[in-house]
Amino acid sequence: MTGPASYLDAASSEPLHPAARDVMLAALDRGYADPRRLHGPGRDARLLLDNARAAVAEALDVRSDEVSFASSGTDAVHRGLLGLARARTRHGRRIVLGEVEHASVRHAAQWWGGEADPPTLVGCDAVGRVDAAALAAAAEGGCAVVALQSANHEVGTLQDVETTAVGLPTGVPLLVDARASMGRLALPDAPWTVAAGSAHHWGGPAGVGVMVVRRGTRWEQPFPEDDRVDHRTSGFENVPAALAAAAALQAVVAERDEVARRQHALVDRIRAAAAAVPDTEVVGDPHRRLPHLVTFSCLYVGGEALVTALDRRGFGVASGSACTASTLEPSHVLAAMGALTHGNVRVSLTRDSTADEVERFCAALPEAVAELRS
Repeated sequence: MTGPASYLDAASSEPLHPAARDVMLAALDRGYADPRRLHGPGRDARLLLDNARAAVAEALDVRSDEVSFASSGTDAVHRGLLGLARARTRHGRRIVLGEVEHASVRHAAQWWGGEADPPTLVGCDAVGRVDAAALAAAAEGGCAVVALQSANHEVGTLQDVETTAVGLPTGVPLLVDARASMGRLALPDAPWTVAAGSAHHWGGPAGVGVMVVRRGTRWEQPFPEDDRVDHRTSGFENVPAALAAAAALQAVVAERDEVARRQHALVDRIRAAAAAVPDTEVVGDPHRRLPHLVTFSCLYVGGEALVTALDRRGFGVASGSACTASTLEPSHVLAAMGALTHGNVRVSLTRDSTADEVERFCAALPEAVAELRS
């Protein structure tokens, strides 16, 4: 390592926010009991859980009775998507989704429909944006639910959730995978039906997912029933973690405008530096994007080799989508965009990333690429 360590992989997991740490430590002493119980410790735990739900609802500008805590962001996506689909089986079982959806959404849709009703995949343009009109057209006739991410996990492109939601056939619900954007951006101002988020993406603890089910939505439990406080979820609630996730979300929302402005400028600097490296393609929308994330692909260089070379220089970055990197499969997102799938790197800034870190990264990148190509 040639410099101080710089963690630039917040899109995989943001470091724990100080607000989350403080609240979680305090809640461990009061939130250990079963919130279903009527004794004093149980009532304390239930009060903390209700407070966490109310804080998340306030931060997201939704109703508190619309918020449920799941065991992860993936669990929230699965419950949201499959619960909507199960409630609409008389309309059909087919799920429509964008081709650049996260693998957890694709896998859930495939599992639900099986061979008889496989999901309908709708393509995207060169920056990774799914066509809203094409989604609406695909939802005609026998569609159970449509899924569309708020922003792409891998390249940061914002999707046209508002246009999609308005254009869907009457009665077809829309699941929004907001894990990449929740906390960083407001939820889309659109008649979506269910939204899912993941606390570790905004600086909360891992193992806490958030599912928002709009009031009046037809949603049925897709998994075995449980007798917990919240009928939409199952398992013993991690009350301290839920409260810490809520505290982090409130803190992130309060500072997000300032952080987003700073991160947009820093990412613009990285985009320019990456584009200056010969035979390198910067992907995703350069303007309508997440503020903290950029992905680029380098010819004649393996993604894992470049990640390792940058790690030796003190920079922790990712290669490929987080859902496919461990399988060594090419990124389905980049393939759908028609972009170079070889040698891709995703850089995502934390809330504390500095201009000095970014400048050091921009200097190290061409050195690492040249070293590997030589």
